[in-house]
Amino acid sequence: MSEKLRAAVVGVGHMGRHHARIYSELPESSLVAVVDEDLERAQKITQEYGGKAFRDVSQVIEMIDVASVAVPTVCHHTVAKPLIDAKVSVLIEKPIAQDSATAALMLEWAAASGCIIAVGHSERFNPVVLALERLGIAPKFIETHRISPFTFRSADIGVVHDMMIHDIDIVLHLVKDRNYRVTAAGFPVLGPNEDVANARVLFSNGCVANLTASRLATKTERKIRVFNPDAYLSMDYGKKTGVVITKDANLDLLKLARETNYKDISQMANFDFGSMVNIEPLDVDDVEPLRAEIESFLRAVRTNTTPAVTGRDGADAVELAEKIVQSLQEHNWNPKQ
Repeated sequence: MSEKLRAAVVGVGHMGRHHARIYSELPESSLVAVVDEDLERAQKITQEYGGKAFRDVSQVIEMIDVASVAVPTVCHHTVAKPLIDAKVSVLIEKPIAQDSATAALMLEWAAASGCIIAVGHSERFNPVVLALERLGIAPKFIETHRISPFTFRSADIGVVHDMMIHDIDIVLHLVKDRNYRVTAAGFPVLGPNEDVANARVLFSNGCVANLTASRLATKTERKIRVFNPDAYLSMDYGKKTGVVITKDANLDLLKLARETNYKDISQMANFDFGSMVNIEPLDVDDVEPLRAEIESFLRAVRTNTTPAVTGRDGADAVELAEKIVQSLQEHNWNPKQ
């Protein structure tokens, strides 16, 4: 397949307009259609990035090879269905669906048609996550924080499916275990859905993940910390910075305590712990995650290979998000005395 892939973007709100921009810029794709219920908005995007404007996805199916679906989450399956049935490969913004049952149904449609479903978990393509993958760390404890002011976008879903879903996908990707238990707490403030949530996930392989998300903060912060017996990693998604701390290969505190005639480690307070570990900044490449995501999607379609974030990955993230929401709904903030 040597020609450019003909692309459409369905839904050109905050995220969709960036999909349109990138399709128009990449040498391997051509933006041929922009679809939005607000035709005027679609026309504004085509004036800037090219292609033709349409109101309904049924009008563009015969024109395209691939499509990004960036409509509200509750509409993902209805918009994606005619595209999947027509064997058009789709990149669906996160989360793949509003619930795990709908996500499973979408996977069935894709299996029947043979098209590719990729899911827009763009943090997978964040340079700090790519750097983490290169290190091959097997985590034992993961802590994530994702907080921001309320943006008035994604008001149809709670903070778990809106924001925490990014970290859920990263945690599942790193831990590679789908057998877990969940406890969570959270509450709504501005609407019917939760705006603050904390979840603790205990995996069967021993790893523990603690995830916090809030869309009521006065600042934006996106961080992850990963621990294993030999290393500690701290990363800031937004700043694209990170640090890796590893213990010296020859470090054995118990042996050192014996050699210095200390009865236990607590007597070693005069030792400089910093000199016993290796501290180095994480090597981070400066890439735009969404551009890398779309490039990966197009490459998978062109070569008929598995995308970096599969429909199955997206469905797994929704399933865990669903269990987190269920747990926080069961949490009683005001137990009877």
